[in-house]
Amino acid sequence: MQIGDVGVGDGAPLVLVSGLNVIESLDGALETAEAVQDVAELHGLSVIFKASFDKANRSSRHSYRGPGIDEGMRILAHVKRETGLPILTDVHEPGQAKLVAEVADCLQIPAFLSRQTDLIAACAATGRAINLKKGQFMAPRDIEHAVEKAQGFGASGVMVTERGTSFGYNDLVVDMRGLLSMRGYAPICFDATHAAQYPGAGANASDGDRSVVGPLARAAVAIGIDALFIEVHPDPDSAPCDGPCQLLVSDLDRLLGEVCAIQAALPALRRT
Repeated sequence: MQIGDVGVGDGAPLVLVSGLNVIESLDGALETAEAVQDVAELHGLSVIFKASFDKANRSSRHSYRGPGIDEGMRILAHVKRETGLPILTDVHEPGQAKLVAEVADCLQIPAFLSRQTDLIAACAATGRAINLKKGQFMAPRDIEHAVEKAQGFGASGVMVTERGTSFGYNDLVVDMRGLLSMRGYAPICFDATHAAQYPGAGANASDGDRSVVGPLARAAVAIGIDALFIEVHPDPDSAPCDGPCQLLVSDLDRLLGEVCAIQAALPALRRT
């Protein structure tokens, strides 16, 4: 499949999906996109810039959600013009799909909405690629039904993102076997950021543990994936959403060096 000018899956090199959890400002989004682009180029990786214009699923009504769709699309369009990077962002309602597709190259369906037929149909109708985040409540085999929905509605390409499965209260676990089974019917992305989350465990936002982002990412790359999803922030401890799971760009740089070394040692991971 193609996301902008970036090939994903079917033997294509590993792709980085990276950026901000949520847009805070135009300058912040552009600076982050440029920083991620520079780091990815150092490691020979293609990158897709990710940032959300709205975080509709927040723990508290007082939590920061983002600038909204109009300002968010203006900012993402500016980032796209300045960097040339493909754009990936969330869509929460069917009515948002057409407007978001005017800017974004890939429409992301959030994990909690991954079974919503009308949302999948609206995203597929835009002709853009779709990133289906597997629900935390779903087994790896279950997301295939959502993939089939998207394909049946004419999606140009569908990628599935693993971000962990609910494990008791306020915790997630990643079954690496699922990456293998899901890769049998769609290109697979591993979201190391949200797999490190403790959903709902914070005071007014989800908590998490960024120290496991690296180990999980390295394990996923060793298993075999098509894309790696990692969010960054210039000051993760002050990030308005999912800060405990996000990395500094310098940490991303080190981690990409490690995952690229794993790929070089295990060239058979590239699927033909």
